[in-house]
Amino acid sequence: MWKTLSAIMKTTAARLSALYLLLFAICATFLVFYMTSLSERMLATQLQETINEEMQGLASAYQRGGLPLLVRTIERRARQPGANLYLIADPNGRILSGNVESLDGGILDVEGWTRRPFSYQRYGDTGTIDRGNTGQVSRASENRHEAIALVLRLPNRMIVMVGRDLGEPERFRNVVRRALVVALGMMSLGGLAIWYLVGRRALKRIDSVSEASVRIMGGDLAGRLPVTGSGDEFDRLSENLNIMLTRIASLNEGLKQVSDNVAHDLKTPLTRLRNRAESALAGPKKSVEYRETLEAIIAESDQLIRTFNAILMISRLEAGYSTEAVSKVDLVELVQGVVELYEPVADEVGVALDADVRGAFAIDGNRELIAQALSNIVDNAIKYSAGTEGKPQVRVSLARDGGEISLEVSDNGPGIPNDADRQRATERFVRLEKSRSQPGSGLGLSLAKAVMKFHGGRLDLSPRDPGLSVTMIFPERWGNG
Repeated sequence: MWKTLSAIMKTTAARLSALYLLLFAICATFLVFYMTSLSERMLATQLQETINEEMQGLASAYQRGGLPLLVRTIERRARQPGANLYLIADPNGRILSGNVESLDGGILDVEGWTRRPFSYQRYGDTGTIDRGNTGQVSRASENRHEAIALVLRLPNRMIVMVGRDLGEPERFRNVVRRALVVALGMMSLGGLAIWYLVGRRALKRIDSVSEASVRIMGGDLAGRLPVTGSGDEFDRLSENLNIMLTRIASLNEGLKQVSDNVAHDLKTPLTRLRNRAESALAGPKKSVEYRETLEAIIAESDQLIRTFNAILMISRLEAGYSTEAVSKVDLVELVQGVVELYEPVADEVGVALDADVRGAFAIDGNRELIAQALSNIVDNAIKYSAGTEGKPQVRVSLARDGGEISLEVSDNGPGIPNDADRQRATERFVRLEKSRSQPGSGLGLSLAKAVMKFHGGRLDLSPRDPGLSVTMIFPERWGNG
């Protein structure tokens, strides 16, 4: 129990709750004491006003009827429920009339308001009375009360006193104090309960996150941090970390796949290089044959360098670490340039290549990357459309749909009718069975997909009847932040 409570108090939430509770308790205590003091002052002022009014009434009665009327007025008022304190005494302080039987010594000696609350005893209160020569008593008597009073001497030296018991303000003070103690006690218990429940829940969440982290650090990259669905800060943190873990797992999987593909797909060109070099060294050769062999080795090496450059470019684009410059790109001009570049290649293999780019289409992007991706797609379309029945045709078109611009390359070749094959066609080094006879590294569509990811767009492959449509979809407004 104490161990759990100690662990809870180490959490930020529990410490903040304790701080807020302490501040609230200080403010509440100050407010209660301030209100109590203010109320006491108001009650004291009200008591003095009441006593002054009573004294004025008695003075008026004395003026009208002298001492007899004053005594009758005091006796009448003294018998009323909740009456004030009334007292008439001789010049020596001996009590003659009123509802006060005894009071502290010296109170009647000074005219005006009493300097301090004094003790007194009413008629009818039980208890032992120690009466002196003046009829006043000591503080040892029982059933003592405290009051404040106004003392006045009449022209005949008689003493009149009107006072008010202080029991009501004292009771009010005690009620407020008890309420404060109860409120602070309930608040403290509630705060402790909240600390325990909330802190314990927070500790459970932290423990579950720690356990999942240990499993992930142990090699379980498929593991994820728990999300309860409550939408609190723990869930938001777990969701963001899970997205990060998914991204890391994807990059690791891509790295593994690239490593496997490099080991598998680059083995053949490296073997050819070795065989050509070995063949050139075997037996007597003419200088022309050596030159042809070296030229073939250089061409094969250039192809390997281009493959490695494509792999590096794809990795940088997919990881989001590319430093390629972004500027305004006129897609119409770019498409016309690529089509003009590949027209001789298309005419050589009997493919009709044309462009439908009416209108104005411009985006923020990297011209070289987009041109390279489009060139790869157009090259694939020409390569796989050549030799098909009828008249092979490749068309490049631009269209705007809402906030997106579509750059589509369509052909009437054999296409890729299988959905699973179309999804695999954009992976690195993937070459479908029909394309094994064609030259290439299997990186063209993979590079195009990475370029579209860099530009915040996507690459879609859809079947045609016949043929295939490859569409580069750009957001019209995009910032590479």
